[in-house]
Amino acid sequence: MKKILIVHNKYRFTGGEDIAVENEIKLLKLKYDIRLLSFQNDSKNLVFTLLSFLTNRNYKSGKIFKNVLNEFNPDLVYVHNTWFKASLFIFNILEKMDIPVILKLHNFRYNCSRYLLKKNHINKNEFCTACGMKNDGGIFNKYFQESFLKSIFLIRYGKLYFDVLRKSNLKILVLTNFHKIFLENLDIPENKIKVFPNYIEALDKTNINNDKNFILYAGRISEEKGVEELIKQYLKLSEPIFSLKIAGEGPLLKSLMEKYKRENIEFLGEVSNEEIKTLILSSMAVISPTRLLEGQPTLLCEASILGKAAIFPDSEGISEFFPKQTELSFKQYDYEDLLSKLNMLKNKSLLDTESKNNKKFLEEKLNKENLLNNFEKIINE
Repeated sequence: MKKILIVHNKYRFTGGEDIAVENEIKLLKLKYDIRLLSFQNDSKNLVFTLLSFLTNRNYKSGKIFKNVLNEFNPDLVYVHNTWFKASLFIFNILEKMDIPVILKLHNFRYNCSRYLLKKNHINKNEFCTACGMKNDGGIFNKYFQESFLKSIFLIRYGKLYFDVLRKSNLKILVLTNFHKIFLENLDIPENKIKVFPNYIEALDKTNINNDKNFILYAGRISEEKGVEELIKQYLKLSEPIFSLKIAGEGPLLKSLMEKYKRENIEFLGEVSNEEIKTLILSSMAVISPTRLLEGQPTLLCEASILGKAAIFPDSEGISEFFPKQTELSFKQYDYEDLLSKLNMLKNKSLLDTESKNNKKFLEEKLNKENLLNNFEKIINE
């Protein structure tokens, strides 16, 4: 049995990528000896954090990584997120030790962070659709966490990260064909890139409250995710037959809670993954109003596996996880079209059809045996 070490730097607020890594570990354990090495960002030691940002080399994490490599002796190292405590230093270590490496890309931020201070990256007061960062119109833009210094470090990280992608001994996994083409257009060799979507674990449907009188958004509460636009369109419904539940944390949560105090709008705050699954099963549909390019939206995919309808933007990446005949996708950035889809939720027959079609399509696309066979093929090539 091959031994695989999975490396992942967890996010401050648990999100889709963290859940995807958990699910993939459960899948790969069916065929491989899996060990997880996870890191958690901790900014208590400001000097140490500053050095990590500046050099993109966390020597403390590197020492931990080396110890695990020597103790576990993996046949393959499978890397997910490295920002920022895991750091890019792990790739230097792996290169010296000549251990095969696979890197999975869950988003597009690696490209954007190379260009953040260039005026043509984002128009004034607009968001980058790949990284979600905003141009405030200044000469030096505070793209990352409202900090110019951190933004500079992020740019350096992006440049070094892109160098990692070009390493000859590295295989790159992406979630969609759209992302594969995106990388090829950046001159990443085609033979290095393989499409391998995230596995969605089968969910327990017992003890579920079948209320179904609400639609659900779950994710980061931030401007680029389109949450406020969703609320605005929801409030335009002449006769809403359902309420809106919003789960998640983020920079806009407090202000939106104060601004939209309505009986039919409920902010749930941070919710565990298990609670999210229960909410999906209890809902009539889920929704993603995102303004970003997305990899594989966990909420939408979990809903499909559970046989729930979904409203989502027609961006190329997201659309790969739904049948072409869906009627509930809206033109991305066109929130009047989003409103028209909200009105369509009154049609129970349509909801039933969408739910069945979505479930069938995704169960075939993310079939457990096929994914395991594809992974085996990828690591043996």
